[in-house]
Amino acid sequence: MGEFVRLEVADGVGVIRLDRPPMNALNIQMQEELRAVATEAGAREDIRAVVVYGGEKVFAAGADIKEMANMGYAEMAARASALSSAFDTVAKLPKPVVAAITGYALGGGCELALACDFRICAADAQLGQPEIKLGVIPGAGGTQRLPRLIGPSRAKDLIFTGRTVTADEALAIGLVDQVVPAAEVFTTAHAYARRFVDGPAHALRAAKAAIDQGLEVDLANGLALESHLFAALFATEDKQIGMRAFMNKEKPRFGSARGGAGASEPESADQRREGTG
Repeated sequence: MGEFVRLEVADGVGVIRLDRPPMNALNIQMQEELRAVATEAGAREDIRAVVVYGGEKVFAAGADIKEMANMGYAEMAARASALSSAFDTVAKLPKPVVAAITGYALGGGCELALACDFRICAADAQLGQPEIKLGVIPGAGGTQRLPRLIGPSRAKDLIFTGRTVTADEALAIGLVDQVVPAAEVFTTAHAYARRFVDGPAHALRAAKAAIDQGLEVDLANGLALESHLFAALFATEDKQIGMRAFMNKEKPRFGSARGGAGASEPESADQRREGTG
């Protein structure tokens, strides 16, 4: 359990909770804690889906500029790949991952949301890649994941101008998948993730790999990858359960994760200090 990033499990869903008030600025320590927690979430069998959540007020307002301001080329050249790979650990989680976005998701915060499979956003949230205003560019996936998600022209607009977008515009351009009232962001994201808990874990893993890895290659190689993953699933219990249930006209029971009690929202730092729930 890290100082700024922790993993909480409820009802088969792992919640990666960012907790570095006031803005969840993603400094080096937080990046490495994120990597460790995401690795743990990927390995745990009692976690079947993941929510990334920054709390009621903010998702993550970006990297820690104070930490980076005095870095030169040599320091950042040594650090840049580690920064990118920390976020990549989230993107490569072999399970569905949902970002629950409140407040700001800017810079590294937006890049972290892009590393998730789905993004559920508060109605008053703001998203963007403002790095150009600092004389740099996104360095943790923004120039790669954003155009793959919303197209190169729209991605260039956001990255070249550094402007922020409202939740409504983010929804319209496909940057987020759903907009809900701020008070409902976590419960909506948790409920969305919960849909996958009783699903076929091996098939979900294969589907994610086929889509994500297929986008990185040409169509012929993507189809070959799909064929390989499709055939491999015929060696799994998931396939036996699913097809047997179909033949028997029953609902498949792929098995529930070993989780905690219900889907309550993680406690705030103030609540933990006060001992309230």
